[in-house]
Parts: sequence; structure tokens; C-alpha cells
Amino acid sequence: MTGGSAEAEELGANNGRIVRVYSPLKSTISGANCAIVVGAMFGLVALCGGGRRLRVAIAVAALAGFVVLVTPEPSVIRAAVMAGVAMLSVLLGRPSAGAGMLALCAAGILIVDPWLSSTPGFALSVVASGALILLAPPLAHGMERWMPRLVALAVAVPLAAQLACGPIIALFAEQQSLVGVAANMIADPAAPIATVIGLLACLAAPIPPLADLLAASAWLPAAWIATTATVSAELPLAELSLIPGIGSALLVAAVSAAFAVVLIRPGGGEVLITPLRWVRGASAAVLVVVFSLGTSHVLLAGPLATATSPDGWSIAACDVGQGDALVVRSEGEVALVDTGPEPGPLEDCLRALGIDRVDLLVLTHFDLDHVGGVDAVQGRVGQVLHGPPGEEQDEQMLARLVAGGAEPVDASAGLFGTLGGASWKVLWPQRGSAIFPPGNDSSVVMLFEGGGVPKSLYLGDLSAQAQRMLLRTAHLGNGFAVVKVAHHGSADQDPGLYETLRPSVAVISVGEGNDYGHPRDEILAVLDALGAHVLRTDQQGRVLLGMEGGELEVWTDRGG
Repeated sequence: MTGGSAEAEELGANNGRIVRVYSPLKSTISGANCAIVVGAMFGLVALCGGGRRLRVAIAVAALAGFVVLVTPEPSVIRAAVMAGVAMLSVLLGRPSAGAGMLALCAAGILIVDPWLSSTPGFALSVVASGALILLAPPLAHGMERWMPRLVALAVAVPLAAQLACGPIIALFAEQQSLVGVAANMIADPAAPIATVIGLLACLAAPIPPLADLLAASAWLPAAWIATTATVSAELPLAELSLIPGIGSALLVAAVSAAFAVVLIRPGGGEVLITPLRWVRGASAAVLVVVFSLGTSHVLLAGPLATATSPDGWSIAACDVGQGDALVVRSEGEVALVDTGPEPGPLEDCLRALGIDRVDLLVLTHFDLDHVGGVDAVQGRVGQVLHGPPGEEQDEQMLARLVAGGAEPVDASAGLFGTLGGASWKVLWPQRGSAIFPPGNDSSVVMLFEGGGVPKSLYLGDLSAQAQRMLLRTAHLGNGFAVVKVAHHGSADQDPGLYETLRPSVAVISVGEGNDYGHPRDEILAVLDALGAHVLRTDQQGRVLLGMEGGELEVWTDRGG
């Protein structure tokens, strides 16, 4: 629940490209675990009548042993040092010295490893520890005006960490948690129990029956923490999505500072000098303005919807559940490949992307999971390319699009055109071919490239047999930056096709917990063997891709 680092991973991929993925926070061993070990040893030695120096010595030794036990990786060492400084400064009765000790330790760590200065994890560790020392006590003192002292302290610790770390997180991650403080408070009672029992289980390893008993006993508090994390993450309005960068960091910093100023009780009684009164008034005004804009869902689904999308994207895989809806953008013109199973999710995705008109709509085939959301773009389509209709309702759908101003075009191999500065080409189905009936194997296969759009291929729902025929007839070549995996990652795939394409990124548009078991292990193994970076809408949510300086960049809504 606590700790972690937000950073951009650089993954070497095929064709000499660098795939840089911007994703949410990745948890590591946190300072809280180290603080629990220090606090437990302080309490145990105190119960045995040990003096302060003995408490410090044993606590430091226990912390060192804990680091060795969980393996002394850089993140663990950082957490141990920062937690040790914060806890020792408080428990030694000299919290005023904590800031100096923290600065000294941070400087020492950077002297040993200067590269840590560029890592978000190091910054978060230092800032969180500093918040515990400097910000948590005045926050708790201020909140005592409205709640009991113990409750105020319990709230102040996670709140201080979140307020201080929020701006740093906004530099690298796309989410700001709105329930983090409450979730941490709910999970906190179980954290020391799980840590202590787990530590005892490790120490009892020479006695297997005792170690097994302790490990089994640690399940309950560990499950409590995991359930809290899972449930809180799935709550409505659990997080706010922002574009990572300086602008978002400054915004979060302003709101965090306003919270802190309003909550902290001013010194010297209740009489405020004029400048301080102005600062508190301005801070209160900032919070009033923020909350008057409504909940984050309303805010980001309305006029600020595009704030959740970076400017540099050229391909977007919308999270529409078990279905396909992919957007291609070049120089202001937009193509939409399929519409997903229903209009609502597609409307939300297009609104967030700032799209109000589709220049080219591609309906690969007429299964519901690919055309069910067509009403979301009714009356806003310039041209519609479509596979062979199979039923009367398919013809009726096309007629509605035409009535809304769309120009219909039967798609077949060899058809080509432009989208802004990009070019597109239809590679399948073959003109006049009746080998496959309307449906999956007659899906329109599209190639886009140029004009800022990575070389990308969209395979519809082709089966392995149709994929082999495509490979023989289309002269595909290799070096594809992006491939939309056929049929949501079903098992009916031709490995030879993907070996020829050698995609840097494989996008799988699939619904979470779907009944088909998509994506299947077979295709995932093929993609993994090729070194492709797999992006799944069921795990990452909406996926955005773009090119910057010859590198392929990826943004995702959530981790996976």
C-alpha cells in the first residue's frame, strides 16, 4: 500500500526500436515495513527495561538483519535508510534533528551512487521520510481541532506522505489516488502483524513445522491488505488521471499545499497576522474552486476530458471490453477501426481523445463486438470502409451511416488512400474471393504508416487459415512497430505470420474476465518468444502509442 516508484521503462524491442512505456506505480519494499521492524524492536527492548541507547543499537541491528533477509537491493536499502532516519529521530525524542539527519543520509547515499538522483524511487523515499518528520506533526496538531489526537495522528501520517509525494508522482505516473489515505488507514493495522509474523516465519525456517504455522498465520493479515488494495482501486472515482509532466506536478503541488495550509493550525494562538490570513484564505479558495468543479469523473468526462491524453499519440486502443475499437490519427485526421460492442465506452474514449469527427471508419466485419458501438459516431463519419455484409441488419447499419453523411466503400485487397500525412492500404480480403463467408475470416486487414503513425497492422478477427493466406498474398515484409493481434488473442493463430511481422508492440483488445479465455497462452508464448511487448486493454486499460525521435512511446491507463 505504501512506497514504490513511478518511472518510464525502456524495453529493447525488435527492429532496433526503443519502446518506452509510461505506466503506474510499481510497488517495492516500503519504508513502512522497515519502520515496523524498528518500532517493534524499540517496544520489545523497552518492555525488557532496556535504555534508550540499547533500544537504538538493537533496533539498528534488527533493521540491518531485515535488509539482509529481504535481499539488499537498492530500493530496500533506500527504504531502510529513510525509515530508519525518520523513526529514530522521532523515537529518540529529537524530531527537530530529523531533517538534518535525513539530509545527511540522503547526501551519503548519493555520494555512493550518484545515479540515484535521477530515479523517482529515491526522491519518493526522501520526500516521504521528510514528510513524516516535518509535515505529519503539524498536520496532526491542526486536525486535533476536529478529532481525537490518536485519530488525527493516524490520518496525518499517510496524508503527509501523499501531499508531499503527489507532485513527484505526477511527474511520472498518470494517476493520482483519491482514496490512498483511507486505504492505507484501513490496511495499516494488518501491516505490522503481517510483517512481524512473516519475519518470524523466516527466522523459524530451521524448524519447518513452526515456520509453516507462522507462514499460514500471516495469510490473514496479508489477505486483508491485498483485499483492501483491490477493493479500493476498483471504487468509483478512486483515482484521477493526469498527463505526466511539469504541468501536472505544479497543479498537484498547488492543491497539496492548499490542503496543508488549511489543515495546519497556525502558531501563536488563533490571531493571524494579515499576510498569513491571506495565504490561508487563498488556500481555502483553491480548494473551493477544485471541489466546485465536481468529482473527477465528471471533470474528466466533460470539458477537461482531453487532459487525460498526451499530445504525442497517433494510435489509441480504446478500452471497450470484449471487442475492438482502435483510433489512428495523423495531422488532424482520424481513422477508427471498429467500434466495440456498445456506444458508451467508445463515446467516453473518443471524448477523452478530443475526437468529434471520424474521417475514415473501418468496419472490419459485422460481429457485434466490432460494430455494436457504431451509434457513437453516427452522423460524424466521412467515409466507411467495410467488409462483406452477411445479413440484412448489416445492410441497414450501412444505410444509417450513409444517411448520416458517410460514403460507403467495399473494402478489398489493393485499395489504398491517405489519412493526413499517413498512408493506408487494405491487405485483405481478396477482391472477388468467395473462399470465406462474411465474418471473422473476411475481416478487413489494414496497414497504416507514415505521417507520424508507426508502421502498424490491424488483423481483425482472422483465424490461422486466413492468416496463412494473407501471408502468402500480401507480401507483408517485417519490421512492424505495432500489430493489433487477431481475434482478441484467441488460440487460432498462425505463428508464422507473427514471426514474419516481428512486431515491437502487440496490442490485444480484449475484455477483462471474458468467457473465452482470451488472450490464450499459446499466442502469448509466440509473442514473448519474438520479444514483442504485449499491451492488453483488459490489464492496461486504454493504450496510446506514438513516435518521438524515432522511438516508440506507449502510455497506458493502468498497470498490468
